[in-house]
Amino acid sequence: MTYVAELPDRGAIAIEGEDRVSFLQGLVSNDVEQASPERAVWAAFLTPQGKWLADFFILTDGDRLLLDAERAQIAGLVPRLSRYRLRAKVTVKADDSLRVYAAWDGAPPPCPIAAPDPRLPAAGWRLIAAAPLPTNATPAAYDSHRLSLGLPDGSRDMETEKTVLLEAGFDELSGVSWTKGCYMGQELTARTKYRGLVKRRLVPVAVQGPAPAPGTPILRGGIDLGTMRSAHDGTGMAVLRLDALKGGAPLICGEATLTPRIPPWMNLPA
Repeated sequence: MTYVAELPDRGAIAIEGEDRVSFLQGLVSNDVEQASPERAVWAAFLTPQGKWLADFFILTDGDRLLLDAERAQIAGLVPRLSRYRLRAKVTVKADDSLRVYAAWDGAPPPCPIAAPDPRLPAAGWRLIAAAPLPTNATPAAYDSHRLSLGLPDGSRDMETEKTVLLEAGFDELSGVSWTKGCYMGQELTARTKYRGLVKRRLVPVAVQGPAPAPGTPILRGGIDLGTMRSAHDGTGMAVLRLDALKGGAPLICGEATLTPRIPPWMNLPA
């Protein structure tokens, strides 16, 4: 059975105009030219120093690009993106008439703007609709689904002007293009990959005990090894040093014990 949930914490940004693709292409981590009515692209918007500011799914109805973005970030994203318009023939604006949905465990309901989640086949579908769609699942159910796959969820799991893309799985989850050319923050992203500079990772964890608040330090033998990010129903995401993933004494976070659950898609150094 297909599950469908509206995601009220997500909203849409519409980018229109004949230069919409080339405009966004120079700003984000993935290849915007790959977006089509049947294909979504997951991409990040970075600081010039290569640190995470936001990420979103790029969908299109053929006439405009639609960014499925974290609603709390939209008010800041629109002026940030617009700052780079220069002479480009493009407009960037929030579209409050559109709703964002996720569907998983089957084919999505009829929707004019729908594409598979590009991160993993098991993740399901992303949908954007002007009219309400029938739903049979809650946002919490979707949260449990994406946590079970180890998928990050925006600012709940990544830290503004701190997280590096390869720490958060953007390479394995098809969130970075290594061939498309320059974009803001590309230099650090490439250097991190080709010099093997990743020292920590955002990983799913089993949580035994009360869910720790985001930012709670994770300790082993009194040594700080990382921080807690999002959590729901006994599963969470945590930023951990790579040496913390090799076993040893329990990981303690607040009143909870954490156990890393490395998903099959994640590539870690031997």
